[in-house]
Amino acid sequence: MESVYLDNAATTPMLPEVIEVMQQAMLQNFGNPSSTHQFGRKAKAAVETARKNIAKHFNVAAREIVFTAGGTEADNLILQNAVVNLGVTRIITSKIEHHAVLRTVAYLQKQYGVKVDFVELDENGAVVLDSLEKLLKQGDEKTLVSLMYINNEIGNILPIDEVVALCKTYQAYFHSDTVQAIGHYQIDLQKIPIDFIVASAHKFHGPKGVGFVYIKKGIAVQPMLYGGEQEKGVRSSTENVHAILGMEKALEVAYTNLEQDKEYILNLKKYLIAELINKNTNISFNGLSADVNNSSYLITSLRLPIRKNMLLFDLDLKGIAVSSGSACQSGSNKGSHVLQSFLNDEDAEKTSLRVSLSKLNTKKEIDFLVNILLKTIN
Repeated sequence: MESVYLDNAATTPMLPEVIEVMQQAMLQNFGNPSSTHQFGRKAKAAVETARKNIAKHFNVAAREIVFTAGGTEADNLILQNAVVNLGVTRIITSKIEHHAVLRTVAYLQKQYGVKVDFVELDENGAVVLDSLEKLLKQGDEKTLVSLMYINNEIGNILPIDEVVALCKTYQAYFHSDTVQAIGHYQIDLQKIPIDFIVASAHKFHGPKGVGFVYIKKGIAVQPMLYGGEQEKGVRSSTENVHAILGMEKALEVAYTNLEQDKEYILNLKKYLIAELINKNTNISFNGLSADVNNSSYLITSLRLPIRKNMLLFDLDLKGIAVSSGSACQSGSNKGSHVLQSFLNDEDAEKTSLRVSLSKLNTKKEIDFLVNILLKTIN
């Protein structure tokens, strides 16, 4: 049976060259970076070289990069620090954020009485900038804005330059969950001065269980985990050396081949959209995912004209891996909180699919998906 993987927003296959780097590290660089002997020093040097190389991709200093276990830990580190250590008493966010943000914000609201405001969304799930500015103008509380750069379910791209400008004007911290952007878009943090961004290596063909957070110089952050003094005291725990080196390699490959990979994947997305429109005009697209200028070139969210509860299961039986939304909600029968935030009740009840691409996909696989999908819903 043919097998087609089209769920790259959930996770990506690791590249052979990444696996090779990690394997060599596990065999030859097994020392604890905190040890003072030669094995520890070798591991420490490798970790710091990786930090420096990763920082260069974002035009920041190495000391502004802190390694974590992934995006969820990084989001928690920033959001909790904002309230507990930075004096933030109000958070402005949206109802279509990843649950790593939404559930952390809900916890902070309950635990510390933080005021939470949600920006308005338009009919495509895009942030209404006038609403953000209106909220920023209100009150004089110390504020953090948390809005994701690219939505993981519908692919909408945040107009980040405008958001940064508003936060600067009203002296608010700006945190952006950039998990779906890192490795796929250039982010120069000198040109776009975001205070905090986060990354997960497995979203750009690196290993799972490792990521990083960027914390702008001058912002003091305290650890959530207490123990040693690793990561300059911000994140206690022995560094995951082989995973960090794998992430460094994956990011190097991603940015070395960024433009050609982007063009290739974007052409696949355009082909998918054209095929679906030509062969079934009743299929709609959620958010801005069919707008190739304002959505991620990796993500297409499509809405069927019917509700078909077993569609994902049926597609899986035929060898096709796609999702209905965030993989972090696997097993949930509540539907997508993202789609429910801006679709009307009738459309929200219809079955939606997220098709997310990578450079490893082909037009043949798109054809296979379209043919099976149309047979399944007709």
